[in-house]
Amino acid sequence: MEGFGNYSYELVMRITRNQPDQSFVLFFDRPVDSKFVFPSNVQTVVLFPPTRHPFLWVLWFEWSLKRALKKHGVDVLWTPDGFCSLGSSVPQIATIHDLNFEHYPQDLPWLVARYFRSYFPRFARKATHILTVSQYSKNDIVETYQIPRDNISVVYNGISDAFHVLSSDEIMDTRRQYANNRAYFLFVGSLHPRKNVHRLVEAFTSFCESNLDIDLLIVGNAMWKQESFHLDSQVKDRIHFLGHVTSEELSRIMGAAFALSYVPYFEGFGIPLVEAMRCGIPILSANTSCLPEIAGDAAIYCDPFSVEDIKEKLHTLAQDKSLHLRLSQNALARSNQFSWDLAADQVWEVIAQEFSNNK
Repeated sequence: MEGFGNYSYELVMRITRNQPDQSFVLFFDRPVDSKFVFPSNVQTVVLFPPTRHPFLWVLWFEWSLKRALKKHGVDVLWTPDGFCSLGSSVPQIATIHDLNFEHYPQDLPWLVARYFRSYFPRFARKATHILTVSQYSKNDIVETYQIPRDNISVVYNGISDAFHVLSSDEIMDTRRQYANNRAYFLFVGSLHPRKNVHRLVEAFTSFCESNLDIDLLIVGNAMWKQESFHLDSQVKDRIHFLGHVTSEELSRIMGAAFALSYVPYFEGFGIPLVEAMRCGIPILSANTSCLPEIAGDAAIYCDPFSVEDIKEKLHTLAQDKSLHLRLSQNALARSNQFSWDLAADQVWEVIAQEFSNNK
């Protein structure tokens, strides 16, 4: 339940609950977790095979899903991860979050990158409408795939209700549990090359030479099993890799952070940014792709390709108390712009319009 999983869950639960007179079919590629409790107007269908490989993606979307759409009489298909069934005649809405694989294919396994760069242009042309999560991504899809602007709608992601401002006691307890009683910078996300965690770790290692008070927590699992880190002995007890944590744990870890240090060199939205905002946590953000659009005045910005600049901005946040307070206040105010309820309403408007157009 990271990234696309959270996006899908938050929207599907709201859309199906808000439209009790509509019938929904949710297609899964593996058994449905018992933690998911859907409304009575939802039917869940598991289709073989589990999509763990590009060849299986083709089989699932072009054979299993295509047949299932016809069998279940689906009127409109919405895919929250951008894939489409190219052989199906059912109208399809695709959420394409970003085109990182077009700009940084070297960050993915060779076959995965080849599949994405071959199929996503076709998915974009197949979709009767495209949803995306930032104006930056919309512009990128228009320019890269020559899709008409009117065919793409921007719907910002929301923030889970689990995220909130913590009390001082909660902050102390969380820091005691995860960071040896120290304040900490926090990174949240998959350990994927474009998330730029290696440069963040390198910058923090240099930061530690003159700061003994603030640690670094890294939450997330390695993606594609590519990422490994070799820490200098002097910072091994200052950098904490937590791996995957529960949603409840993450809300506490976020709310107790000194600041979010989020420096990917390419991003489609950056959900940790808005989660930090809801907690009133200042942000150090990269100055690339969509990140300034989303973080606004809740962040200071760095060049994600410069370890020195990342280090300097860590020092700035650590030393400038008035800046830290101002960013915290700005973060809380800006968080009101992002809502899963609003996003669900906007996505449903697109789905309902497609249904109406194809009656």
